[in-house]
Amino acid sequence: MDLGNLPASVERRARKRVGRGIGSGSGKTSTRGQKGQKSRTGGGVRRGFEGGQTPLYRRLPKRGFKNYNHKNYTEVTLTMLNKSEATDVTSDTLLAEGIIGKVNDGIVVLGTGKLEKKLNVKAARFTKTASEKIEALGGKIEVI
Repeated sequence: MDLGNLPASVERRARKRVGRGIGSGSGKTSTRGQKGQKSRTGGGVRRGFEGGQTPLYRRLPKRGFKNYNHKNYTEVTLTMLNKSEATDVTSDTLLAEGIIGKVNDGIVVLGTGKLEKKLNVKAARFTKTASEKIEALGGKIEVI
């Protein structure tokens, strides 16, 4: 195979030219059909439009309660803290080392796993078991 006989692909195919006469197969109405809103210039309807009938997204009831004061914390386990090289662990050090992807509204340290070294940890929240395990090894916790 060489450049002279490459297989025909969609990228190389010429675009469809509409409205160029009846012999082209897509003349006259230019593939838009006969009459109606979709055949007109600038015609068409928005997404979810059901011809004036109340659309489905407005017919269905709203459910539940949306708490606007909700905090979305990034969860960090003690096993993840073992991977950290720093002795003073903050959200910035965890981000820099790639242990977490992003800090949402703060970090919550969970007591899952086993901590193997003494650390000073600064976070928004600590679970009871996490704070006990960190302080058992002589580390410090600081709520920020």
